Amino acid sequence: MNFNPSRLREQYRILLSDGIIPFWFRHGVDEEYGGVLSCMSEDGTKISTDKYTWSQTRFIWTMAALFNRFERRPEFLQTARRTIAFLLAHARDEAGWLVYRTTREGTTLEGATSIYSDCFLVYGLSEYCRAVPDSGLLELAVRTFWRITRRVEEPDFRETAPYLLPPGRRIHGVPMILTEVANELAETTQDATIAAAADRYAGCVMNFVRPERKLLLEFLNADYLELPPNEGTYVMPGHAIESMWFNLHCARRRNDSEAIRRAVEVIRWHVEAGWDREFGGLFLGIDAEGGRPFLANSDKKLWWPQTEALYALILAFRLTGESWCLEWYDRIHEWTFHHFPMAPDGEWFQRLDRQGRPIKDLIALPVKDPFHLPRAVILFWIF
Repeated sequence: MNFNPSRLREQYRILLSDGIIPFWFRHGVDEEYGGVLSCMSEDGTKISTDKYTWSQTRFIWTMAALFNRFERRPEFLQTARRTIAFLLAHARDEAGWLVYRTTREGTTLEGATSIYSDCFLVYGLSEYCRAVPDSGLLELAVRTFWRITRRVEEPDFRETAPYLLPPGRRIHGVPMILTEVANELAETTQDATIAAAADRYAGCVMNFVRPERKLLLEFLNADYLELPPNEGTYVMPGHAIESMWFNLHCARRRNDSEAIRRAVEVIRWHVEAGWDREFGGLFLGIDAEGGRPFLANSDKKLWWPQTEALYALILAFRLTGESWCLEWYDRIHEWTFHHFPMAPDGEWFQRLDRQGRPIKDLIALPVKDPFHLPRAVILFWIF
């Protein structure tokens, strides 16, 4: 494949309009209670009506971003607003944190074990308020953001489900998500203090980068020092790549050419290290020293590392013009569009084995999540 922006734009338009959007409105939108029913098999068959708030908050972003960045259809905003209403009415505990899982109707099944749910709520509300100026919701987003920044620095902080944080650890995912959440919220609010927070988190993310290894480690100790293998040598290529495009968003806002150069370099390290040279596709996880990866299912090919790489490589090319970005984009695009699309509607499988065959293994949450694929396509669409 040769890089052809017009052809890609049309391919992604069709994927959104004929695949992703109809699939989720047909199988996912909860017309009765609001939100999304994402505990489903790949074809949309329900396996549970439970609601993980992680998926609900992400769905707000997806629906609002479709309206803001793709097509101004009223059902997108209506769906986002009903999801917000469901969460605010049913999914917060007495302290105001989002619980992890509820019934379809909103009864709590698991409490507040994941700060990521709260982060994604800020992300979704920020996007929604660009379409519908709502001072109350935007104030909630800002208040929640600052509350999160305080909580993650408290000594007893552990709420990082689906993988709870052991004592004495730093996890890359926390500053990573806060980089993008803060940067997007700063754009919505035009608040310089939030933009400064985004830049601080972007800098914190770089503490997890080990130039001598040419890798980003997922776990460090409380002093940002390396832990023993295999925990301390665990690498998630897709996570590192996603994190770097978050950093690129911040660096682009600041017009910081050196930060852009560093982030693009880290993207290159991880597409090269994460690529399966035998079967193709990006691994979920690898070990920095070639050992057995710390987390299970690391040899699987999930949809989200591939989608994050596709967007990151296009963004890196736009910012640097480096030809290797397009070479890797073509390679990953060819593999993913050969293996992941489901017939007949084009929505994607989310879990493949190493050889690229669909699997039913449970990985992290028992959901088909309406986020990584539509986000990558929506973000590509704005170029």
